[in-house]
Amino acid sequence: MKAIKNVFFDLDGTLLPMDMKVFVEEYMRLLAQFGARRGMDPEKLIRGVWEGIGMMHSNDGERQNDRVFWEAFTAVCPMSTGDREALDEFYRTDFQLVRKVCGFAPEAAGTVGEIKRLGLRVALATNPVFPREATLSRIRWAGVDPEEFELITTYENSSFCKPDPRYFREVCQKLGMAPEETLMVGNDTSDDTGGEALGMTVFLLTHSLIDRDGSGRLKPHGDFEELLSYIKNHAGKGE
Repeated sequence: MKAIKNVFFDLDGTLLPMDMKVFVEEYMRLLAQFGARRGMDPEKLIRGVWEGIGMMHSNDGERQNDRVFWEAFTAVCPMSTGDREALDEFYRTDFQLVRKVCGFAPEAAGTVGEIKRLGLRVALATNPVFPREATLSRIRWAGVDPEEFELITTYENSSFCKPDPRYFREVCQKLGMAPEETLMVGNDTSDDTGGEALGMTVFLLTHSLIDRDGSGRLKPHGDFEELLSYIKNHAGKGE
């Protein structure tokens, strides 16, 4: 492998520990309640969200994810301009309550800062199925300043989703980074490994590991301390 010069961090389950199933259930419960208070059909609202997420995952790159999402969403749940503005409000208000079902890793912020002090470039490569407002919130829940990242992927600035290798290529191209000089830090042996097809290396944080295929033990893995040790051993030392 080449020397590591860049580090991409996943967010959910990586910098922000969580049980994804619990997170999604609470997120959808609060969204349905919010919509109902504003006269929306909760069932159509949630179905529209899932339809939009599904279409983003199959995006061919011709359009940004947000456009793909809203086209699919409104086909299921027609909305007025006021309704859409209300959903933007949801992420500023009720969505913040989802924080209570997330964990917290006090080492996260320090690890990101230390990697930058080593002279490496850092980006936040979370699956871009959320709007920017929701993504910035979750970064702050993790105790990390969003300004630490050169790029934060959201559905407004991305045209693919994980684990599509084109997602990882798009991020590298935006930043002028070589995939083979980039380490992807994640927690999911499916979503976070798509960049391996481009030559990226993957390190799996194990506090919220999702390892459906049992391949996690075959990749570099461990806690934040072990991540820093791995990076220090491989930054500036091509093999």
